[in-house]
Order: sequence, then structure tokens, then C-alpha cells
Amino acid sequence: MSADTWPAGLGEVGEPEFSGLAERHRRELHVHCYRMLGSFEDAEDTVQETLLRAWRRRETFEGRSTFRAWLYRIATNACLDLLAKRRPEPATGGEVPWLQPYPDRLLDELPAGDADEPEIVAVARETIELAYLVAVQHLAPRPRAVLILRDVLGWPAKDVAELLGDSVNSVNSALQRARAGMREHLPAERQDWTGGEEDAGTRELVRRFTDASVATDVDGLAALLRDDVRCSMPPTPGLQVGRDAVVNDWVEDGFEGMKGLRAVQTSVNRQPAVAFYLWREPEGAYLPLTIDVLRVTGGAITEIVTFHDDRFPLLGLPERLPADGTE
Repeated sequence: MSADTWPAGLGEVGEPEFSGLAERHRRELHVHCYRMLGSFEDAEDTVQETLLRAWRRRETFEGRSTFRAWLYRIATNACLDLLAKRRPEPATGGEVPWLQPYPDRLLDELPAGDADEPEIVAVARETIELAYLVAVQHLAPRPRAVLILRDVLGWPAKDVAELLGDSVNSVNSALQRARAGMREHLPAERQDWTGGEEDAGTRELVRRFTDASVATDVDGLAALLRDDVRCSMPPTPGLQVGRDAVVNDWVEDGFEGMKGLRAVQTSVNRQPAVAFYLWREPEGAYLPLTIDVLRVTGGAITEIVTFHDDRFPLLGLPERLPADGTE
């Protein structure tokens, strides 16, 4: 029997059974908290707090909503509590220093979308991309919650109002402000969160980017970038905008003189990504360096978000590549 059909609520349910019911929803709750917070690690902590609060408050579940919706309410409030306590404002220019990647292998654990509702599947895919995560982090916490609950999860306005202790009019007003804020920060081609599956052209572009990077071919890389490309490396401050600014930054950092690179292509946040390894003589192996997550639009790279080597274990990437070329 599921929690949604439990005849007398959850007050008499034991901890093992309750945990089993709640664990079914852990991954989707984690993704929800990740959208709210932009940090994989903060989302982990918040889901743990959510499940703890749910257990302690299990007697308050009266079956007026589904068990899943009840958990989402607790998770959303846990996120709002965290944001009220310690989330700094995003830096100017679109930087989000606390941004962290989300492994595709964990996104694959989410329940499959309804095949008869492809627009829902498309929105779910688009709203896990880094461009969406960055844009949504610029919203104040409550409008952010309204936007995610209404536009991503499809909650009715009255249910969102009940969760937030607001009126339906207030929720609708907050949603309009949030949508306007998203239009300000989303890339032009993502205004409606539209975009197709990775195609053969994108795969070829990623291959060329990988080859040029391993060869430290700056000119070859520059040819793959759109004029208004953006490049960031959270949590390191400094957002580069425009092909010339990005290329100059690479040159100043000594990229052209770097030797001994290897690469592994992967995907992160449902986007193509390339993990780079650098030869380390003392270890006799290639060790993690950085991972570039790419956004491709119209046959050119429009954004590169680079993460440090500490993200490799989470993303399921090899901890080293041997000299003989095998993994």
C-alpha cells in the first residue's frame, strides 16, 4: 500500500516502511532542490533535512494531497529556509559562484516522462541545463519557488499559494515577475526553454573542440566559438564574454604551452561535456584537471562552464588515465 492510500495517515507507520515510501522520491526531490539552490551538495543536505522533517511530521500527513506533493512542500520550505539563512546574492554579470554540475547518470534515475506529453519532457530537460540554473539563481527565493513549482512541476496556483501561505493573486504576480526575470537572464535561444536532442552536427563540433583542446590549438578552438560566447569557472570569479575575451584569457593563462593533455567526452546536466586530464610524471598517469560543459547553438559553442577536478568523482569520471591510453 502506498502512502497516498494509507487509510489512517502515516502516524502509525514504522520508520523502515516510511523510509521505503520516501526513498522512492529521493532523486526527484534532489533535482527539485538542485534547481532551487544551484548546488549539488546543498541539494544533498536539503533532501536529508526534508526526509528528516517528513519523518518527524508524519502525523501531519492527512491525505488531502498526495504523499509526493507533501514531500515537495517540505522540500521547498527547506530550500527557502536555507536560502534565507546563508545564500549570497549572485555576482554581477551573471556569475553564480556556488554553481555545481549534476551527473547525467543520476538524472537517468528520474521517473520517465509521459510519452504523450513531449512538451513536459522537453521542459524537464531544458530546466536542468546550466543556463537555466544560472538564470533561476538570480530570482529572489520566493518567486524562484513559484516559478519552479508552477512552470516546471505544473502545480496549480492555489496549491502554490497554500504552500507559501500567500494568496493566488500574489502567486500569479510573483510568477509574472519571475518569468520577466528569467527573460532577462536566459540566453535568447533559451527564452522558451526550447532545444533539440544532441544531433550529429553537435557531436562533430564537440569532437573538434576535444581534438583542438588536446592539441592546445587556440586558433582551432576560436573558430568553434560564437562571437558572444561566455566562459566561466565557478567558484573562481571572472566571467569572460565574447570570443576575443575568452581567447585572450586562455593565452594569458598559458594554455598554448600546456603539454600532455588527454580528454574523455561525457555529458553533464544533459549537455555535452569534455573532461581533461594532465600528464603527471611522478604518478606516471594522466590525472584530472578540469571539465568543460558546453552549450551549443546553431553550430557554434555559445557557452563554456568549466568545473575543477574535485567534481570528477561525483560525475563518475575515471580518477586517472594510464599512459598506455586505456581507461
